Amino acid sequence: MINFSGTPMLETDRLILRRLELTDAQTVFDHWLSDERVSDNKINAAHKSVSQTIERVANIVSQYESKEFCYWGIVLKTSGELIGEIDLYDFDKLTENCEVGYALGYHWWNRGYGTEALRAVVEFGFRQMNIHKISAAHNTDNPASGRMMSKVGMAQEGVIRHMIRNAKGQYKDCAVCGILQEDYLKYNVSSESYKLKLEG
Repeated sequence: MINFSGTPMLETDRLILRRLELTDAQTVFDHWLSDERVSDNKINAAHKSVSQTIERVANIVSQYESKEFCYWGIVLKTSGELIGEIDLYDFDKLTENCEVGYALGYHWWNRGYGTEALRAVVEFGFRQMNIHKISAAHNTDNPASGRMMSKVGMAQEGVIRHMIRNAKGQYKDCAVCGILQEDYLKYNVSSESYKLKLEG
């Protein structure tokens, strides 16, 4: 059974993963949602106005009351900058599987922040939530995202041709990756990549 516990604050060596807030909207817009370099790997187009981002962030914030909603902002410890987002979603209560998705501002690519956040959330999903399997997909022309998945133990399970169509009308082939709870725990017996921060 999945142990849903909402979106608690998680701390890694360099990051704080926390709930998004309405006051984050301008930063979310500036740092990644308005950037086509990020949106080209997504289905939705880059935001043209901050009002779009305010609506999106408000929708996220409104769902935090649900224990089944797991959506974090990625914050640098040193500066307090919000640099991205990561979430667990599409929970299947029959199989106890789910998916993970993320976006990171372009200025923070290739510094290991995405991998650090992904490792923490995958581990949280397995150790705290008792997820059976976590899956993700990345465009085949975005190999950096695939390397992130590989670094946390996710294995490529296949490629789906034209799996998505981005806002520019471009079809993208996607590599599908996954990792089982038993495999993750087998190779990470005692190590913990995050600290659970109790709020309140």
